[in-house]
Amino acid sequence: MTEYVTHLDVKFSPLEVVDAARLIEECRDAWYNQTLCEVNESVVRLGVLQGEYHWHTHEEDEFFFVLDGELLVDLEGRTMTLAARQGLTVPRGVSHRPRAPARTIVLIVERSGVVPTGN
Repeated sequence: MTEYVTHLDVKFSPLEVVDAARLIEECRDAWYNQTLCEVNESVVRLGVLQGEYHWHTHEEDEFFFVLDGELLVDLEGRTMTLAARQGLTVPRGVSHRPRAPARTIVLIVERSGVVPTGN
């Protein structure tokens, strides 16, 4: 089973340059999630992913945007495949499981306070 490394602290303040390249370069974890910044009532998270996550749902919408690699989002009955520079919103209450066959870099946007592990 993949170990999930999740950091909920906000890494960058307003008017501070978000240096995602440095975080990606330093990442040695198979499944890494770091909150980058807050925007209104939402957060932007960086995911450096390889492997699969568990099936889960959220009480809020979740948006995935692939920067590099390929993200598979399993839904009940189908799988959505996202390539670099493609995104997908998973509506609240929809059971899903993200998977990355190889190292993949994604941005995730969701409401502040959402625990990224789902239920």
